[in-house]
Amino acid sequence: MSPDAFVIPLKRFDLAKERLRVNNATSVTELAQRLATRVIEACAPRHTIVLSESDEISEFASSLGCDVLRSDATDLNDAVQRAYGALQDRFERLIIVHGDLRHPEGLSSFEPGEGITIVTDHHGLGTNVMALPTGLDFHFAYGGHSASLHQREAERVGVELTVVTNSPWRFDVDEPADLDS
Repeated sequence: MSPDAFVIPLKRFDLAKERLRVNNATSVTELAQRLATRVIEACAPRHTIVLSESDEISEFASSLGCDVLRSDATDLNDAVQRAYGALQDRFERLIIVHGDLRHPEGLSSFEPGEGITIVTDHHGLGTNVMALPTGLDFHFAYGGHSASLHQREAERVGVELTVVTNSPWRFDVDEPADLDS
């Protein structure tokens, strides 16, 4: 069993970043691909697995040296939950990273503690990065207020919890204002 792997769920780039598309932001597809590329590159050379629902994303991830775990999941939580179950016999810990981090540098040197580590978004509400041991009865709750929901879940399963609020990884790109550095 390997010690750990990064897991990056990616939506098709032409469907990603809906909130940016609402305002007819230009080049949103290219932006989504550029952000994902930077996140994947920041994880190297550590083992990286991309969760994908499409041939396009699978080919993209493979071209960057990632393994691909195909999923027909209904949403992000379902995709991550299925991957967590499928990978628990291969890795001691998974580090789930969003593919839209504005400043992903340093991910490859991330060494979380033994329990669960949550890196919140800059509002303190979302979960941008989460490291957790495999084999737990953990239920993922991405979406609104996921950081507090994941914290409660860590408490429920009785695992030590570390919450990081001041990481450069706290900045993801969801809204037009997030593009401002």
